[in-house]
Amino acid sequence: MSKKETTNPKEVRSQIHEANKMKNYENAKKKKDKGLPWWVELLFVQVGLPDKLLIKILKAKKTSKEFIKNEKKSIIIFLFVITTLAYFYPVIKHAKNKLDCEASAKNYIIKNKNTIGINNKEIKMLSTNFCYGGEEIYEIENLKN
Repeated sequence: MSKKETTNPKEVRSQIHEANKMKNYENAKKKKDKGLPWWVELLFVQVGLPDKLLIKILKAKKTSKEFIKNEKKSIIIFLFVITTLAYFYPVIKHAKNKLDCEASAKNYIIKNKNTIGINNKEIKMLSTNFCYGGEEIYEIENLKN
């Protein structure tokens, strides 16, 4: 009769555990053997900047990563507000320039043109027309002193 070989489950588990340990050790060793980043190599090895600067840069990098991780929602809201303002700024500036032009044209009409018989709405209309390229303002007679 032949004897059946039996395996101990504890031995199998320990062998698998040992194999996983070796893989993890090899992966950790690969991570440690990774070379310096190109910017560290260039600035601190080739150029020769002081190590204190590298320490400050790495601390700032770490704190900024933590800040971004913790304040992601506020950063997104801030960027949304800035983008919205940047999007609408040209529209607001254009409207302000047009209003300034109309006010200047209205003052010019009142000071230099004969405005007898022209009411305020018509003066506003003429100033708006002038700012958009109209020439009706030149048809009004100049005041003669």
